[in-house]
Amino acid sequence: MDFENNFLSGGIPSSKSDLSQLTSLHLSKNNLSRELPPSMMNCTRLITLDLGENKFSGSIPKWIGENLTSLMFLILRSNMFMGNIPPQLSLLSKLQVLDLSQNNLSGKIPESFGNFSAMAIANKTKEYIFTSWRFFRLESIWVLWKGSLYEYSSTISLVININLSGNDLHGEIPKGITHLFGLQSLNLSKNHLTGIIPEDISDIRWLESLDLSWNRLSGMIPHTLSYITSLNHLNLSYNNFSGRIPSGRQLDTINNSSIYTGNPLLCGPPLLKQCPGDETDCGSQLVLGGEGVEDELVIQLLLISMAPGFVVGFWVVCGILLFKRSWRLAYYHFFDDMGNQLHVTLARKVANFKKNEG
Repeated sequence: MDFENNFLSGGIPSSKSDLSQLTSLHLSKNNLSRELPPSMMNCTRLITLDLGENKFSGSIPKWIGENLTSLMFLILRSNMFMGNIPPQLSLLSKLQVLDLSQNNLSGKIPESFGNFSAMAIANKTKEYIFTSWRFFRLESIWVLWKGSLYEYSSTISLVININLSGNDLHGEIPKGITHLFGLQSLNLSKNHLTGIIPEDISDIRWLESLDLSWNRLSGMIPHTLSYITSLNHLNLSYNNFSGRIPSGRQLDTINNSSIYTGNPLLCGPPLLKQCPGDETDCGSQLVLGGEGVEDELVIQLLLISMAPGFVVGFWVVCGILLFKRSWRLAYYHFFDDMGNQLHVTLARKVANFKKNEG
């Protein structure tokens, strides 16, 4: 059932008819308001529930997680929902897309969000999802991805996305989220989250987009982010991160200073701010470099001075031997005597060796 992008207003009527066969409900981009009627809990075969960009209010009903167990795509973005996120949503074992962004939700992200079974499966295989087997109509949804909306239809089964941005959530990022090994996009931006980025974030190997901007996260940025080889969109701006920005591997491919803007305690490339000790290291390198240049110059001068000295010394000796007969004879006799002594010594050694062998 698709009533998307019309001029509908008011609330969803409480229907007494049988809704158990309904598999898809698209009511996004309308003027609908009020709370979700309890009669919707009878839509037990719903695969897609898209109520985005309306004016629905009240809390997100617990029965969505308790009754609509076939849901794969739950999109409630840009409404006026308030209160805590019900932990019962984690009972949706088939859920692949959860978009609760741009609401007035408060409280903590439920620890149980690490239990989304379908999101823990990495490298899914493509399959077609139909809204109507009778007419073979493919399901399609709009997903907020890297700051833009994209429509997915034939590849919808491959999309795994969590978006909780633009709310009033606080507390830490649940460590259980790192168990969602197949997650491709995680957007927790524009909340009031505190604490650190979980060190095990690299376990989400298929993560392509991570947006944690505009929060109150602190501590050092884990170097394990560089191990996520699929990561191509990262935003950690406007937090309280500190220390040296990690580098290497995948982080070197998305090396942009805007990723880290608004973290005054961060230092190192790609920011212009140097880390403590970097200036000293640079100075040391300059001094060592200067000493190296000076030493090289001394060696070159020494070699240059040795050449004429060798030439002069050689010709002085040769000139004396050439023009001074008595020196020349003494020179030859000296080498003859040395040769004779060496011959006699060797002969004695050989004779003694043969005698001992015999």
